[in-house]
Amino acid sequence: MSNHSSEIVNEWTGTAQKLLVGRKIVNVRYLNEQEVEHMGWYSSTVVIELDNGLLIWPSRDDEGNDAGALFTTDPEVMTLPVI
Repeated sequence: MSNHSSEIVNEWTGTAQKLLVGRKIVNVRYLNEQEVEHMGWYSSTVVIELDNGLLIWPSRDDEGNDAGALFTTDPEVMTLPVI
């Protein structure tokens, strides 16, 4: 990885840490039909709700072109799928 790439990784790691470290998950759900429609998507995905009101959900890509799956390290639930 080049220095430029390391700088980007460090910057985005710091941003993610500020958003997430120390937060508590207060709810987990899938996007409802209205939210899917608002996003212009065809599928629903998991939404993680944090104690500060922040919502986090995976997308297919950086442009938000559709819902994304979440992978886990749990051998019995390795993926939270797109539905």
